[in-house]
Amino acid sequence: MTERSRRLEPRTASADRVVKSVCPYCAVGCAQDVYVKDGRILDIEGDPDSPISRGRLCPKGSATFQLVTGSHRIHDVLYRRPGGTEWERIPLEKAMDMVAERVKRTRDETWEDTDVNGLNVRRTLGIAHLGGATLDNEENYLIKKLFTALGIVQVENQARI
Repeated sequence: MTERSRRLEPRTASADRVVKSVCPYCAVGCAQDVYVKDGRILDIEGDPDSPISRGRLCPKGSATFQLVTGSHRIHDVLYRRPGGTEWERIPLEKAMDMVAERVKRTRDETWEDTDVNGLNVRRTLGIAHLGGATLDNEENYLIKKLFTALGIVQVENQARI
């Protein structure tokens, strides 16, 4: 064994904490250990305490580190204005503000306090949500709570397909 080999240690050895997480890629819900030092992610590994994955990750789950830290990660959004023919790059924060403004405007414009029979419904039928299979139970719970608070009643998930 060389001197260099003797000095080698895993990236996880210098972490100051381990944060539990769930892989975002599919509905299996493989648990992950996220190794963090000084607020930066050092590595992401399978959680050996997980009864689902027992510390194993598929190739996509194993690449989660690059998903959250890679230099190729996109921080802008492509946007095409109504009637436009070209895409323009805008900051993610601006795109999120635009989505929030449109949700608020649509909710305000389509709000119903009562239905045609005079029953109190306090809802909007102008917004619907269809979730995907990559959302875990906690994310679906929070989405349902948010949309219910907004008065959105058409909330569905295709994970069972």
